[in-house]
Order: sequence, then structure tokens, then C-alpha cells
Amino acid sequence: MKIALIGATGRVGSELLKELVRGGHAVTAIVRNPEKVPPAANVVAKKGDVFDTAGLTNLLKGHDAVISAVHFTASDPQKLIDAVKAAGVKRYLVVGGAGSLEVAPGVALVTTPGFPAEYKTEALKGGDFLALLRQEKDLDWTFLSPSALFFDGPRTGVFRLGKDQLLTNEKGSSISFADYAIALADELEKPAHTRQRFTVGY
Repeated sequence: MKIALIGATGRVGSELLKELVRGGHAVTAIVRNPEKVPPAANVVAKKGDVFDTAGLTNLLKGHDAVISAVHFTASDPQKLIDAVKAAGVKRYLVVGGAGSLEVAPGVALVTTPGFPAEYKTEALKGGDFLALLRQEKDLDWTFLSPSALFFDGPRTGVFRLGKDQLLTNEKGSSISFADYAIALADELEKPAHTRQRFTVGY
């Protein structure tokens, strides 16, 4: 497939780029600094601005799917959605956050007393993004939330999937960037969560 990856040099984006290349996809890596994209077969780096809807639209045209892996506080969800739609791309996958996942019926992780204050603004913006997508009638969107601890760790290929509830085990709630990338690439190749949020964890 021909995939546009917005934010391809971030912590999650760089793992996604590797995973997409591994899967044989042709990737347009859309970033602020194209020179930071590592050279790879079937990867074209393009300079893009997430706040420039017209410019982004032009970069997204002709792709089979768009993946956005950008911080919620460093982008505008509505502008991203508008650009994908204007480009005529139907499939849109979003690297989501864990804050909007439920820890009990109707109780989001971001509202719990122990939630780190420094991540709260980002988490709340992620919840807003998901709410916007849930009103979207035209896009075939998917929002993948990681577990609470999202870290630079090994690519094991062994993880669990869930829906709107935070996944936990005896060690807490976690997923590596590399294993998250596998789950998102799997969803891209074999859609199972159309117009849904789902989550991945150990």
C-alpha cells in the first residue's frame, strides 16, 4: 500500500516507519525536518506543516491510507481530519493516547488521582481528538490507544488487544513503541476496528 505517515521521526513514528518498510509498503514520511528521516527503500521524505491544511492536503493526495503520529498539543485534530478528507483518502489511522481509556465504567484514566500532571493536557487533547473522530461520517478511521506506560522497548510481537478499557497485567499497564507499531500495521493491513478505538498492551 501507499501510506502517508505524518510525524515519521517521532518516538512512535520512527518505529511505525520501520514496521511499514518491513511490511513492504511505500511510505511518504511527512515531517518538519526531512533530513532526519533515515534513508530506506520505498520511503520518500517530505517537509510538511500540520497546521497548513492546504499544503498537507497536497502531500496526502494519492495515498491508500494516512497515519498520524503527532502530539495532540502540537497539532490541530480538526485540521488533520480536514486535510485527510480534502485529499480524498478514506482510511485514517491515529496514534492515540491512553488517557481516554476507562479504568472503571465511565471513569477515564486521565481523571484518576494518580495521573501525572505533566501529561494531563496532552491526554485531554487526545480525548478531544477521539470525540471528533466519533462524529466523523466520511472517514474510515481507527484510533489506537497505547497502554499507560508507553516506552522504548523490545519488539516482541506478543501483546493483547482491547477496546475502551485500559489493559493491565501483574506488572501494570505497558506497551513498547515497537510492539505498538506492529499492532497498528496489522490494523492497516487487516482492518478489524473500523470507526473504532482499540488498545494494545501486555
